Amino acid sequence: MKAILDHVGIAVRDLQAALAFFRDGLGLEVHASEEVGSQRVRAHVVPAGESALELLEATAPESPIARYLDKRGPGLHHITLRVQDIASALDQLKRRGIRLIDDQPRPGAEGSLVAFIHPSSAHGVLVELKQAAAALFESRAASGRSAASPPSAHAASASFSTQDVVTTLQLARRLTLGSIELISLTDGFFRLDGGAMFGIVPKPLWERVTPPDQRNRIRLGLRPLIVRGVRTMIIDAGIGDKMPEKLIDIYGIDRERHLDHALADAGLAADDIDIVLASHLHFDHAGGFTRRDEHGILRPRFPRAQYIVRRGEWDDANAPTARTRASYLPENFAPLAEAGVLQLVDDDVTIMPGVRVRRTGGHTRHHQMVVIESEGQTAVFVADLLPTTAHLSDAWIMGFDLYPTDTLKAKQAFMREAIERKYLVFFEHDPAVAAGYIGERDGKRVVESVL
Repeated sequence: MKAILDHVGIAVRDLQAALAFFRDGLGLEVHASEEVGSQRVRAHVVPAGESALELLEATAPESPIARYLDKRGPGLHHITLRVQDIASALDQLKRRGIRLIDDQPRPGAEGSLVAFIHPSSAHGVLVELKQAAAALFESRAASGRSAASPPSAHAASASFSTQDVVTTLQLARRLTLGSIELISLTDGFFRLDGGAMFGIVPKPLWERVTPPDQRNRIRLGLRPLIVRGVRTMIIDAGIGDKMPEKLIDIYGIDRERHLDHALADAGLAADDIDIVLASHLHFDHAGGFTRRDEHGILRPRFPRAQYIVRRGEWDDANAPTARTRASYLPENFAPLAEAGVLQLVDDDVTIMPGVRVRRTGGHTRHHQMVVIESEGQTAVFVADLLPTTAHLSDAWIMGFDLYPTDTLKAKQAFMREAIERKYLVFFEHDPAVAAGYIGERDGKRVVESVL
């Protein structure tokens, strides 16, 4: 077992005073907060180089943090060590006679699994072990271990019911929006250059939020969305399995667990999909639209589905410029027209009852997001308008965006709507958060995670 310092937990009674010191006094960035319902605590992560500080605020009188504050007052609560395989780590500690508070891992913040070691075995220090959400995907299914997925952290969303439909790897997670069922899937992970992902934002700022690897790349998720109403629709389909080895290396593509696994975990197969809807046709969104059969012939991956693409996006993808050619790969979309399954739309139209598209532009000229409405509730699949929860600030816009001023205008307008109308927002590329509500706290935008 190799453990790495992940963060130091600090119990705070007066959050504003703590923020005045760590954020305003020391100039540290504070991440969006997250409530951990099982512990009745709200966590505020403050990145500090390779590790972080975690300000812990009790949300109920019976919270362990509330009891700690009553007994000892504010201060150092615990240290968290990150491990690759928490189940193996706990087994090793048990064999050494180490006293544990948690014999088995349990849900933690940001989709992680955690377990605590008793202070009596750690020289008076409460030690938390953590297996990050990304590491869960890297764990081998052959190990035979499983652990419960984290529950919803959005305590106020009583009108939404959430249910995890996979355990350790969290490949498919569902909720209901009125009469519509939404299932967030995964096609694995990939990596893109951090500077390109944050455009004009200096690296000293963005690396606090999303640390890069040794090649300056940041880890990103691939999260298509199933919408089940009168028909079954999938929005985007991940990166697919047709990338050559050179590009797999360049983009750090990790599809050990991918879209086919996620569909199976959701109780679906490719034949169950009636509609495939494209936010746009870049390779990390449309790569899963097609596959090679046993003879190497390219065919639609979803054989019964109609594929719906905005006409302007289709035209731009089929006439790429020197700048866009690397993003538009014809093998992902050309076979759709040849197979007669392509349907082009010209405007912001309703795709099926409760689901409509809305052009944002910016990332590409005809990039669109998907608005899902049922029984007075609204969810929005924002695609690359807000690729991750780190892109909430107005100026945090990707260098990949062809029309960044259009992105800025669309983003500002959408943010006002999302906050005022309490939209549930799906983030296609965030490596840890699939969906959440955007709000404002202390003058900054934050996301309250649901999935």
